[in-house]
Parts: sequence; structure tokens; C-alpha cells
Amino acid sequence: MKAEKPFTKPLSGTLLSMSAPQVAEIISDSGFDWVLIDMEHSSISLENVQNAIQIMGDKILKIVRVPGNDEIWIKRILDTGCDGILVPMVNNEAEAMKVVQSSKYPLEGKRSVGLSRAHRYGPGFSDYVNNANRDLVIMIQIEHKEGVRNIDEILKVKGIDSVFIGPYDLSASMGLTGQLSHPDVKAAITLIKDKCRRAGVPWGIFGMSPDSLVSELNDGCTFPLCGVDSAMLVNTYKETLKALKR
Repeated sequence: MKAEKPFTKPLSGTLLSMSAPQVAEIISDSGFDWVLIDMEHSSISLENVQNAIQIMGDKILKIVRVPGNDEIWIKRILDTGCDGILVPMVNNEAEAMKVVQSSKYPLEGKRSVGLSRAHRYGPGFSDYVNNANRDLVIMIQIEHKEGVRNIDEILKVKGIDSVFIGPYDLSASMGLTGQLSHPDVKAAITLIKDKCRRAGVPWGIFGMSPDSLVSELNDGCTFPLCGVDSAMLVNTYKETLKALKR
């Protein structure tokens, strides 16, 4: 699924944290617009990521959350043929620029040129290299009070396609871990949204259920991310067992 930039409508997504190929297949067949393949908070390997991307094909926009803002990780993950990346914990302009530099081929960046699945192992080399800077979705995660403090400078960095808000780490950085309803945490999140709207930068946020994302969609969220595969299994099995016992 090719990214249609600029993004003009909300794209419904979910999070993949399990390496089982069946899970990737089920998600892509379910009709979601995008999936976040998580390498930051899961045991998924780079090989698992590429396998999931191959299984999903062109049915869904495939974004990989990299383990960190590291140019080696970024280039290796982009070479899998994913549609884009999400880089966690971006806190200032220099870190945002590093993301872009690591993700773009020269002259817009300094991504090294190799031969991989992204290039169809050779035959698609020219097409990919000529269009990757335009087509890849480059997302950054604002999830620390320092990132909120520097949001204006971060949003000025050319090449960032979207901001993803990380409420839990943000609350932790404020000494309010998990207190998402605390006025200070809510104010910080609102500030990020307002700044993104003014800068014309799409934003996304995570919610465990559709109900938790209604207000976000009403606020203009473009990348709502709903649920985690493992939690969905746990909750479904528990509810099924409760129903059986009744």
C-alpha cells in the first residue's frame, strides 16, 4: 500500500508485537489501513520484520518502530521494504534532523545505498532509489517533556511526515507515570496537537480501545493506533472463558 501524502483522512491502525506469521496475515486481511510493527518494546527480530512485511504485501501501510534513533538500525529496517519508520524518543531539532538524514538518500540525507528486498534484490533498484525519499513515511515520537519543550524547533525540520504522541513515556518524564488524566499530562498532549495543527503536520496517538480514540479522531488525529495483538488475545480469551463459565 503506497502512502498518499499529504494525508487527507484518518488511517486506522493497530500494533503488531508478535512474530507469529499468522498474526501478521490476520491483521493485513482485517482491513486496517496501517500497522505499526514494534521493534522497540517486543522481541521481534529484523528477520521477523521482513517476514511480516512479505506476508502483508501491499494490503496495508507497514510502519516499523525502530529500537532507537540509530542510523544503522534505520537503514537496515528501511532495506526490508517497509513503507516507513517511527523513531522513538525524539527530543530536539538535532535528533529530528538525524532521523531525516538517516532515512533519506543523498542529497536530502546520507542513507547508504545497498541492495536488498526494498530494491527487489536488484531489478527494482533504480525505481526504489529514485522514489524512496518521496514515498517513505518518516514519523517521529514525541514522548518526553523535553520533546514538548522543543516542539516548535522539531516541527520545522523538513522531511518529517508525522508526529506520534507517546502518552505513557511522556507522563513518566513528568514524574506522573501512567497518570494520563492528570491535568499536566493532558495539557502537554494538547500542546503537541495544537502545534502540529498549526504546522500542518499530521499526528497520531495510541489507544487500547476504539472508544478511547473517539476524542482523538474528533481532534483531528490522522494516525489512530488501536490495540496490541497480544492484549487482544488475552482479553478475548478471558471474555470467552467468562462467558463459558456463566
